Amino acid sequence: MSQIPTRIDIDTFRLYIGGSVEQPLALSMNDLKTKFAPDSMVALAICAGNSRSTFNPKVPGSQWNNGAMGNAKWKGVKLKDILAMAGAKKGSIEVTFQGLDRGALPDIPAFVKSLDINHANDGEVMVAYEMNGQPLPMLNGYPLKLVVPGWYAIYWVGALANINVLTDTFKGFWMKNAYRVPATGPNEKPDSLAKVTVPISNINLHSIFVEPDTSETVTAHKQCLVEGLAFNDGTGIKKMELSFDDGKTWVEAQLNPELGKYSWRRWKYNWTPEAKGVYHLKARATDNAGHTQTDKQWNRSGYARGFIEKLDVNVN
Repeated sequence: MSQIPTRIDIDTFRLYIGGSVEQPLALSMNDLKTKFAPDSMVALAICAGNSRSTFNPKVPGSQWNNGAMGNAKWKGVKLKDILAMAGAKKGSIEVTFQGLDRGALPDIPAFVKSLDINHANDGEVMVAYEMNGQPLPMLNGYPLKLVVPGWYAIYWVGALANINVLTDTFKGFWMKNAYRVPATGPNEKPDSLAKVTVPISNINLHSIFVEPDTSETVTAHKQCLVEGLAFNDGTGIKKMELSFDDGKTWVEAQLNPELGKYSWRRWKYNWTPEAKGVYHLKARATDNAGHTQTDKQWNRSGYARGFIEKLDVNVN
């Protein structure tokens, strides 16, 4: 989709802030580290199409399993502080973000995403320059990455170089035409596609298995650690449940302590299978707002996977 920069001169690199502002800025990395109070958080970056391969019927796009995500500690500057220095003018309604990457072909639209001005100023959106205590790796958006906690990583613009404040609604391709879901939520029917769509945003409630692996063989009458991850848009995970009989009965798993409301949450359960055979495991999470994962979900793009995860385990 894009040509990603492989070398950036950090001494000449600048983050440009313009548009509807009192004072356009060109900030060096040193400016960002010395002229603003640092901020940090643990947050999950996850592709909107993560787990797309599990949708039925199949949909086009990269056939991800559960791997298109990562949890990290980010450090940088609050976006609202940068906008305050630039002085966003009265009447500003949106802010756009563009990185140094360019389309792989000349006719591919520039990758530009936007946020409502109130979201941009919420004090949680960050321009990060560190990941897990180190400068951002090149493939993770060096030297700056927009961190939009609780939202899918399509908004987490890497190699961030331009911030533009607008007095009108942004109508770029990657907001108006791409990465959209039904206005009623990330669910529709193959024979009845939603007529009204909106840009995808909040991370949908979901949970996955990490152990045991599908290639592992579990021994009957011997304790086996079943563990995984649960996450959402920052609402928080209230309860994690497992079924070992394809959803007929459920038991509650243990949740690990939170690393932050925008982090994934680890869970675990010590399971001792009573007999040999194939066990059909399911995992479902309930969030602090009372929402629980459901068995079915589908949309034409395979976005925002939230339906219950299943795992077949062989016990010998």
